[in-house]
Amino acid sequence: MNPAEFQNIAAAEERMWWFRGMREIFRRIAARHLPASIRDVLDAGCGTGANAEWMARTFGWRVACLDFAEEGLRYAARRAGLAGFVRGDVRALPFRRRSFDLITIFDVLAHLDPEQEAEALREAERCLRPGGWLFLRASAFRWLRSRHSEFVNEKQRFTLPHLLDTARRAGLRPRFSTYANSLLLPVAVAKFRLVEPLLRAPAASGVHLGPEWLETALGKVLELEARRIGRGGRFPIGQSAILLAQKEA
Repeated sequence: MNPAEFQNIAAAEERMWWFRGMREIFRRIAARHLPASIRDVLDAGCGTGANAEWMARTFGWRVACLDFAEEGLRYAARRAGLAGFVRGDVRALPFRRRSFDLITIFDVLAHLDPEQEAEALREAERCLRPGGWLFLRASAFRWLRSRHSEFVNEKQRFTLPHLLDTARRAGLRPRFSTYANSLLLPVAVAKFRLVEPLLRAPAASGVHLGPEWLETALGKVLELEARRIGRGGRFPIGQSAILLAQKEA
């Protein structure tokens, strides 16, 4: 990922609507599907560590952080209550077999070369304990590439059928899947496919705080999605693909 993006994320992720909404979606999926026995968690591709810190605080899990970028780990190391920080690659996790009850991979696969996502999921399966869980969130659909995609050096985007197939081939059993950030998809398509090409603007980060009224309004949209997903509902299309899978016991 573009190293400059870590600073943008660190400045916005506590309050920006997208981060808040995605954390709420994760919280509701976890509450519905994950067992209370989860203890040891790896946030693989932790970035600034905000999600890891939030998971540790919200669920009481022991969360270890891994990232390939030293810039991200420098931010993560400032976080409180985390189990450790390791520089490493999701395609070759520097951990023993059966080390974790849950591995999360938030928006990391897009930065791998095509087909390397299979390596990442095989490594997750190796490092999960029997019956352990993988939570995966990834950018969806190539036709949703944007100026932001270019800025963060995004190499690929995904569909749920591809992720489901990749998980199965890695030895994981899909338990729940959906698209998310779906209700705002028409706005995103208009922006990415019409406005941005017309303006011919250079690549730029889309991570920044907007006016308070806009943050509130957009946050409520994702909150609606979170409620539906938390009841077991699914969205057939959206800007993010979410997969929860389990290793055989």
